[in-house]
Amino acid sequence: MLDLIFGIPLLLIAAPIFLIAALIIRLDSPGNPFFVQKRIGLRGKPFWIIKLRGMYVDAKERFPELYDYSGHGGLNFHFHYEDDPRVTRIGRYTRRTSIDEMPNFINVVLGDMSLVGPRPEVPDVMELYGRYAEEYLSVKPGITCLSKCSGRDSLTKEETIQMDLGYIQSRSFLLDVKILWWTFVGVVLRRDVH
Repeated sequence: MLDLIFGIPLLLIAAPIFLIAALIIRLDSPGNPFFVQKRIGLRGKPFWIIKLRGMYVDAKERFPELYDYSGHGGLNFHFHYEDDPRVTRIGRYTRRTSIDEMPNFINVVLGDMSLVGPRPEVPDVMELYGRYAEEYLSVKPGITCLSKCSGRDSLTKEETIQMDLGYIQSRSFLLDVKILWWTFVGVVLRRDVH
């Protein structure tokens, strides 16, 4: 109920912003300005996440080595890089301001995501979670989470998972409110985002 009560107004507020951003993205580089990708949700159910595209459409073909998650030999790697060659000029701005995540409100209204919860994972990386997977998938994924407002891109995947498992074990309405506030502050100050 809270996701809908807050998610619908937030979507209405965010829609004009991300639609204008989508137009600018399309003018900056060829391809669909929206990025739709399969993610793993509650209890392992896949769904399609909607974001603004921050990378070149052929990034996977141009930089295949950056998508070989199995080559890291575990979870001690960073998902985003500070000088990521895959990211477009406009993509750097939309990522730093978190405008690229605004279409996630569509997923919240559709019921695939919550406002607060562990970020939904891509299937290839989810395979690396091992013993963490079941607990990680025991709650609905969210737009923001403890790791998103407490280190974000500076955290390794292992650190991110541990922080979000801590959230799952101690979640409460008050904690969710705090995370939403910390996220707002982090977005305004553009902390720990590449």
